[in-house]
Amino acid sequence: MPTSASSIPDFLYGTAWKEERTSALVELALRMGFRGIDTANQRRHYFEAGVGQGLAAAYRAGGVRRDDLFLQTKFTYRPGQDHRLPYDPAASLSVQVAQSMASSLEHLGTDYVDSYVLHGPASGYGWTDADAEVWEAMTKERDAGRTRMLGVSNVSLQHLEQMAHIHSEAPAFVQNRCYARLGWDRDVRLFCRKRKIVYQGFSLLTANVEVLRHPVITGVAARANCTPAQVMFAFARAVGMLPLTGTSDAEHMRQDLASIGLSLSNDAVRTIESLAV
Repeated sequence: MPTSASSIPDFLYGTAWKEERTSALVELALRMGFRGIDTANQRRHYFEAGVGQGLAAAYRAGGVRRDDLFLQTKFTYRPGQDHRLPYDPAASLSVQVAQSMASSLEHLGTDYVDSYVLHGPASGYGWTDADAEVWEAMTKERDAGRTRMLGVSNVSLQHLEQMAHIHSEAPAFVQNRCYARLGWDRDVRLFCRKRKIVYQGFSLLTANVEVLRHPVITGVAARANCTPAQVMFAFARAVGMLPLTGTSDAEHMRQDLASIGLSLSNDAVRTIESLAV
């Protein structure tokens, strides 16, 4: 049964760069209330098996079941990996996709993920034949029930336009790093909005440290009695993003989730969107 829009959570917890802390932090995030977990089968930056260990610990503790969760993982090309590969590098790309998925399901202790994402196209300059082969292989994983939805990450507007020209099926998700100084990825967000693609924004805090200190943000935070980070996440939702956070601090997890209830005025949203610090 396909995942409905209503089952996509309001927040994703990102698990990159957690290493040996991954399991404990995933368990903590679930205990704090996160129900969306983002990972990748890319040992260079993620410890996907550790995510699975955290999930298993949360299941054993009770209070959360697999059906309550939105699990998202990614297929990563060979150049984005280190020596710890989740597939045979000599195999075809289609086989690599299938092997990476099988490995992810084993790591995560599940028979399906909710979202399977291409972790960046093969080239920064356009959608290639390799990307087309991988995308077709990913749709087969979806058709076989091993994922419910598909996505792409680290993409430009050009990638998406070329992808739309070649493939009949659009991604359900686009996940990009989002910089204020680059207009909050406005062109890609507009493309997504027109096609009902959910835009996932990551590094909203770490890519915009100077914005967090901007008088506009600190002023809104002071008036709303909240943190600048909460303002950023509320802004992200107001302009149609599904935000990610990767905090390892329990209090920040609580604050980030509390931002779901924070609503900004239209004027505040427009002002923040116009910041290009």
